[in-house]
Amino acid sequence: MAGVPPVPYRDPETAVLADVPGDEPIPPLRSGEMVGGQYEVQGCLTHGGQGRIYLAHDNNVGHWVVLKGLLDARADVSDVPESERAALAAVSHPNIVKIHNFVRHPAGTTRTGRAGVQRYIVMEYVGGRSLQELLDARRREEGPDAVLPVDHVIAYGIEMLWALDYLHTRRILYCDLKPANVMQCEQRITLIDLGATWRIDGSPPGAPLYGTRGFGAPELPARSPSISSDIYTVGRTMAVLSFDFDYTGEFESSLPDRDDVPLLRRFDSYDRLLRRATHEDPARRFRGAAEMAEQLFGVLREVMSAPRNADPWPVPSTLFGRERLAFGTDIIAPDRASSGREGPVLGSLTASAAATALPVPVTVEPDVVAGLAELTARGPVEIVETLKARAERHQPSLEERLALIQAHLQLGQRAEAEEALAEHPPSGEDVDWRVLWYRGVSALMAGEYAEAQVLFDGLYDRMPGEAAPKLALAFCCEGAGEMAEAARRYESVWRTDRGYLSAAFGLARVRLAMSDPSGAVDALDEVPSLSRHYGAAQLAAMAATLRGRPSDQLSKEHLQKAAARLDHARVDGERRRQLVAELLEAALAWAEAKGEEHPDTRLINAPLTREGLRKELESTYRALAHVADDRETRHALVNKANAVRPRTFLGP
Repeated sequence: MAGVPPVPYRDPETAVLADVPGDEPIPPLRSGEMVGGQYEVQGCLTHGGQGRIYLAHDNNVGHWVVLKGLLDARADVSDVPESERAALAAVSHPNIVKIHNFVRHPAGTTRTGRAGVQRYIVMEYVGGRSLQELLDARRREEGPDAVLPVDHVIAYGIEMLWALDYLHTRRILYCDLKPANVMQCEQRITLIDLGATWRIDGSPPGAPLYGTRGFGAPELPARSPSISSDIYTVGRTMAVLSFDFDYTGEFESSLPDRDDVPLLRRFDSYDRLLRRATHEDPARRFRGAAEMAEQLFGVLREVMSAPRNADPWPVPSTLFGRERLAFGTDIIAPDRASSGREGPVLGSLTASAAATALPVPVTVEPDVVAGLAELTARGPVEIVETLKARAERHQPSLEERLALIQAHLQLGQRAEAEEALAEHPPSGEDVDWRVLWYRGVSALMAGEYAEAQVLFDGLYDRMPGEAAPKLALAFCCEGAGEMAEAARRYESVWRTDRGYLSAAFGLARVRLAMSDPSGAVDALDEVPSLSRHYGAAQLAAMAATLRGRPSDQLSKEHLQKAAARLDHARVDGERRRQLVAELLEAALAWAEAKGEEHPDTRLINAPLTREGLRKELESTYRALAHVADDRETRHALVNKANAVRPRTFLGP
């Protein structure tokens, strides 16, 4: 858990509680009492609704262990079934406490007046502190509303999910995940207390079901525990650790509104992940711990990349391919016949081009369909022809139908794509998410931004750690004129992964539309120098610095940086001369507005003086006129050259 401070190992003898309240459902063990003939009780480590947990010393092997009484109504007449003991004893995972043994011990006289036998589960001793203890300590230091840092909580959550995934693959449900049952020692977390576990294939009739108020899924106990109910406990645990709310009262089975929680307002992806994990409908939650862990890792990348000075954290997606092309990288050239200083920098959003730029969902098990992996690597025309021919011979598989839809969209054949999409149900949890994705792409391609936004927003709820739905939503917001929201989406994608060049240019485009040229330049300057679009970004940054900015708001440093960007862009010929003219126009306007002269400073090939700039600008205009395509443009450029030429005085 990189970035999470380690918690030192706690000497077990210092962990025993001095005072423990009475009235427990199981008669308490006394210090020095022997359990199972080998476990010498040292004292109580913790206590709660499920009784006490004891520290004991295994006198046979010399290890510290933990004893927990099993609160089973059948405890006085039967032992743990052999199958359950074997399954729990076989658990071996770095994030799950190790089970050593199951033992029986005389229970004395219970509150019901009966004497019997109590069962205990013997587990390894895990030092450190529980997450509940860490939260309580922070609140003692910082106040009652203090919480743990969200990046720490997410790191905890990922490891919790890895542990649960391990258990679930072995048909075991944990059932009682909460901060008190997760220990951190050094930089490892461990799920402790396996006393509430259930078998996925059915625990014995009458087996007790344990949970904790505020953490247990709302469908329990009316329904048996499930993978979905375990997922719910992870979401609730993370919520309780990361923001303060009344999780045992008003929000016992819900989360506060996003607008009421600053953390959730700041990190929309985290909000969506928690809401999916804790959805009241079990079918709407994550399908498994591995799926949730993958999405949570994507959320962590976004959170860690959010600070201004943070590095991006790109990781290939398992659901989408990379961005196919960078949309919006072409800048609008200055008008050769008139000043370009008032013109736009980047073109407006083109819905069809933006849709074509979006990443493509990966093909699931492409080798199952003969030749599909090889086919999808070819051009869309060949894909359409091949798959149509196949469809005449046999019923196409889902993967073939989706590949055909994608090829139609890539060719701009929206009607054909819509016809193929109509064969699938319009909505529902059983609908393959890729069908919904292609419906959104089709709507975006047609400029139907509202419809596309609904589809992509639903997919974002479903996969909050993925960049592709956020990029698609940014396109929709920009197309609908929601510039601030588009900027937020673009920035989130761009800060996390510099591979999405469409997000960088989109962010610059909407910031320019919001009259924020400095913000646009900042985004463009972040395009990596190794990117093939670096030159375009530098030219766009230069243009954003100069165009539409009043001359008195320019500075010598602005002009010098613009010249450096022009050199970095490595353009030549007529295009370079056009941009040089734009830069010289801005410099001359600045020099005349401010009356500044810097003869020792050169800009392009001219000293930064009014006369030097006029001479260089005249020369540039005449060079452009020489290669102009039409007579009208040529004459306009010659007139501009004559107008800017430095004044000369003839002697008497």
